[in-house]
Amino acid sequence: MTGADAIVKCLEEEGVEYVFGYPGVAICPFYNSILSSPIQTVLIRTEQNAAHAASGFYRVSGKVGVCAVTSGPGATNVITGVATAFADSIPMICITGQVKSELIGSDVFQEADITGAVESFVKYSYLVKDVNEIPRIFKEAFHIANTGRKGPVLIDVPIDIQNADLKKFVYPESVHMRTYKPTVRGNMVQIKKVAAELEKAVRPLICAGGGILLSGGEKELLAFAEKHQVPVVSTMMGIGTLPTKHPLYFGMVGNNGKPYANRAMNESDLLIMVGARVADRAVNQPDVITANKVLIHIDVDPAEIGKNVGPAIPLVGDAKYIFEDLLQQEITCAHSDSRHEEWIRTLSEYRETMERKRNPNPAYVDPAGFITMLSEKMQEDGIYVADVGQNQIWSCGYHVVKKGRFLTSGGMGTMGYSIPAAMGAKLAEKEKQVIAVCGDGSFQMSMMELATMRQHQVPVKIVVLKNNYLGMVREFQHYNYKDHYSVVDLSGSPDLEKLSGAYDMKFLRLENMEKAEEILDEFLKEDESVLLECIIDPMDLVN
Repeated sequence: MTGADAIVKCLEEEGVEYVFGYPGVAICPFYNSILSSPIQTVLIRTEQNAAHAASGFYRVSGKVGVCAVTSGPGATNVITGVATAFADSIPMICITGQVKSELIGSDVFQEADITGAVESFVKYSYLVKDVNEIPRIFKEAFHIANTGRKGPVLIDVPIDIQNADLKKFVYPESVHMRTYKPTVRGNMVQIKKVAAELEKAVRPLICAGGGILLSGGEKELLAFAEKHQVPVVSTMMGIGTLPTKHPLYFGMVGNNGKPYANRAMNESDLLIMVGARVADRAVNQPDVITANKVLIHIDVDPAEIGKNVGPAIPLVGDAKYIFEDLLQQEITCAHSDSRHEEWIRTLSEYRETMERKRNPNPAYVDPAGFITMLSEKMQEDGIYVADVGQNQIWSCGYHVVKKGRFLTSGGMGTMGYSIPAAMGAKLAEKEKQVIAVCGDGSFQMSMMELATMRQHQVPVKIVVLKNNYLGMVREFQHYNYKDHYSVVDLSGSPDLEKLSGAYDMKFLRLENMEKAEEILDEFLKEDESVLLECIIDPMDLVN
């Protein structure tokens, strides 16, 4: 068995179904060996999208995504996708080919110090120096990626190691790492403190982050919120922790969140932040949210607790297990309103009166109204993948999550994420409806993946909100530079109808809201790839 054979065998042992990637000489032994495996390979058209596709696959399937690229530019190209996964704590194994071991450091053709380059964007990285270490390394890598605070692990394998013979292949049954023992169960003393504070609280609030979804703790969170009638808001990455129309859910917080969600944060007397980094996009004034309240911060990563804001009660552990333990606590409210009815009524009034009023231009498609209509017509368990830019903010504000999933790039805000991530999501759940929503800027960052969709028969539906601008930057320049626009005009963009034809893809265009229902019914009718171009007002604003 060669090193390349051993890598493939390791992936088989881990139950890997797909490897997303792009070959080159330095990774060719691996791609040659995988031909004899049931693992399917997906040829992505540019390397960063291999990582995005692996991310989308994990976020829907719960199985660690895998990508594999060659050395040099292949490895450096994948960094953006790996960094995107790292920022959102997405587990991933990224395999990179490398030049021969004896040539490392000689600046030979297509050599790059990829383990050094990704140091700040991975949870851990390996440079394989001994072919016999491959089974141990891969067992550890999958364990590290998918435990504790999840994240990408990169494994760099020189071509001579891939071609070398193993003495014996034995895949470890377990992992024993003295320096890596993540905490899963919360400290019971701290859990009892949380329960005691909830007993005293009059205006409790849970702010749910992406950690809830990563832990698979949505049911436990919902059960806890309903049992104690505690309202819930979410960060961008926490969208979908509760259905959008659940009576206890009050929207996304942050600069581009719902005003009533932010007001709920400010007026709460007990704020439970769970699975959230308390970063600037969700909380840009930490001192405001901590004033006159008890802050409880729950996170599986102890480094996040207290990094941006000091909690009264820190609690380290996996969100799913934390809420399981909290549900076992006897909690009796000390005040008369044991169901927080007045607080919930107040927040409901805020939701009714503080929703931003839009005045869309009737000559164009209203992105907010369109996204809501699309959401209502989607299958209940449909998967909505938002890109980055104005389209992302409109999607966060107006998409209605029922029993499906909402995916986007939150921490890094990587344009071009939606199409490859949607491909990965569709391969993970072939029976589910998967829709990517992007702007005309972000679409052009990954439109080459229409070829991947066609080649591998991945029927993703794509919506392009077209305004001929890099809309989010244009909006920033509108407010901060008094309409002095610089490098945001997308003139020269392709004719999307002709582009769709080039890939044998069905094309639809919507120019205003008059025929929105009819066009959407046609768009969603069958499980096939469709590109829907929506013409929106170039001067429309998210805020």
